[in-house]
Amino acid sequence: MPDLWIDNAPRPALSGATFTTPNPTTGEPLAELARGDRADVDLAVASAKRAFPAWARTDPNERQRILWKCGEGILANLEALARLETLDTGKPITNARTIDVPRTADTFFYFAGWATKLHGETIPVRGPFLNYTVREPLGVIGAIIPWNFPLLLAARKIAPALAAGNTVVLKPPEEASLSCLELARILAEAGLPPGVLNVVTGHGEEAGAALVDHPDVAKISFTGGTDTGRLIMRNAAATLKRLSLELGGKSPNIVFADADVKNAAKNAVGAAFYNQGELCTAGTRLLVQRSIHDEVLDIVVNGARALVPGDPLDPATQMGPLVSEAQHRRVLGYLDVGDREGARREVGGAHGDRGWFVSPTVYSAVHPDMTIAREEIFGPVLSVIPFDDVEDAARIANASEFGLAAGVWTKDITRAHALAARLQAGTVWINTYNRFDAASPYGGMKQSGFGRENGRAVLDEVTQVKTVWVATS
Repeated sequence: MPDLWIDNAPRPALSGATFTTPNPTTGEPLAELARGDRADVDLAVASAKRAFPAWARTDPNERQRILWKCGEGILANLEALARLETLDTGKPITNARTIDVPRTADTFFYFAGWATKLHGETIPVRGPFLNYTVREPLGVIGAIIPWNFPLLLAARKIAPALAAGNTVVLKPPEEASLSCLELARILAEAGLPPGVLNVVTGHGEEAGAALVDHPDVAKISFTGGTDTGRLIMRNAAATLKRLSLELGGKSPNIVFADADVKNAAKNAVGAAFYNQGELCTAGTRLLVQRSIHDEVLDIVVNGARALVPGDPLDPATQMGPLVSEAQHRRVLGYLDVGDREGARREVGGAHGDRGWFVSPTVYSAVHPDMTIAREEIFGPVLSVIPFDDVEDAARIANASEFGLAAGVWTKDITRAHALAARLQAGTVWINTYNRFDAASPYGGMKQSGFGRENGRAVLDEVTQVKTVWVATS
């Protein structure tokens, strides 16, 4: 039975309680996990607090060396990590092997370099003074992540925090914790000192809430649903924690008539259905200029039909099950709503009688005010919406409470840049979609949250600036 990970060692929950995580492919039990609660979070935070001073004082070159070894250790365990991620989340193993695990390692490689490059400024102030700033770590950072990319999202929070000299307590998703526990073991083998990273598995309302409330946690970095993000903001106010929240999305993917229509439509399939649609940036609103609407719809429907759900451990599978029974019910519920509100289901629906599979689903005749066009479904459901011109596209795209990402497909580069400037989204892709790199900042606007991950920008989220005045006469 996988235990909590505290002080570089596995240990059961203090209460002895456990919970079952199921296999989404079969619905059968996969593992029993320790059910951490407030007492376990107290233990993990105390460990991280003890480890913080020494880790913060560690020579940046040494932190860089350890983080680089972490990346190497991840690659050395690629197959084991990929298999765990597939068993736990249902994602196709080919994706886990070629994207999730390599990019997890790349995140550690990238931020290893930043450990030696954090510096302040010398500021020319009035009077006989030397004025300078230094960047310091915050302390203990609580990281709470969702179940769609547990390994990669854990790395995005852990690597920059550790590079800057912070320590971390990670609360992984109860639906998919196995790869995070294995990651902690790998990082310890790479030389990460005890207490620098602790992992507390359990339920959000128990372990997650305790981490948010804890007075010795300096910051919470959360990725997940917008409703949970609002709750975290309210609860974190009591201790004035710093926050970064990467929340939900309902991303518009906009195709103009002058685009490479076949390429745009083909990419729209991947934008909507990659990772079973369990992706915050999924292009679930496909906005198509009216003159090419039918052509694009035909390509997209045929592309969806070709994505037949199957065993995620089969390297040929491109579409696995949803992560849980609850998520399966949620997605099917949205299909019922779409049907009831008058959208036309072109293809898709429940698939099979075992496990939590949903076939890629495409709706046409969708009005922007329909539920399936407004709410984040977090499953393989695509709404195709026609538009007339640039003004119409911008209006529909921005008529959402979310602002995480958007796509624009056109050969008119002037139009592309002009529309990118108008779109209320943290990331805009032009003639591509769902591209990420550890060097490029990522985050949302509006109800999609605030703060950034990746790139130089995230280092502002995990450090604080101290100003020093020195009298020179």
